[in-house]
Amino acid sequence: MLENLLQLVILFLVIFDPLASLVVFFVATDKLKTAERRKIVLLSIAVAAGLSFAVLFLGNSLLTLFSVNMNDFKVAGGLVLLLLGINMALGKSLADVEKYRKSSASAIAAIIGTPLLTGPAAITSILIARHDYGMLITGIAIFIVLAFTALLFYQSERVHKFFGRTAIQITSTILGLVTIAWGVKFIRAGLGF
Repeated sequence: MLENLLQLVILFLVIFDPLASLVVFFVATDKLKTAERRKIVLLSIAVAAGLSFAVLFLGNSLLTLFSVNMNDFKVAGGLVLLLLGINMALGKSLADVEKYRKSSASAIAAIIGTPLLTGPAAITSILIARHDYGMLITGIAIFIVLAFTALLFYQSERVHKFFGRTAIQITSTILGLVTIAWGVKFIRAGLGF
């Protein structure tokens, strides 16, 4: 169980990509007061958690609603992960962060909550992990990653000063390769290889 939990935490860290979201958060909130920044952190994590846990609890119902089975979803999700991983590996995940600078606090929180943290790749991964590993382990992994993300955002100034944008971009690129590998794994599983 511990090995599966560790695998899921790593997968969700890669998929949710809190470091890329941190750059957007930092750029969009650098001129705001601490109280306003904390409000955005809470709202962002609440949006991401709400969507993630809704997908976790409604997983099978969502598949039935859209008339697809898990193998279909694994192939489709694998393709989404491949595209996301390619963008990350090519350094495109941090492009155009400056456009968020003039957004309102609630708009910044919504953008960070979804699609940045909990986008299509995260939703796909949650559905597949729920099917393959069970609801409990998947839920714990989501909680750990979102708690880590909240801590990272609360300490955004320190993290940004320590790592800098370049180190965050390099990490995101490396994690892109891991995302590509997970995409291939999902496609192979969906096709029965």
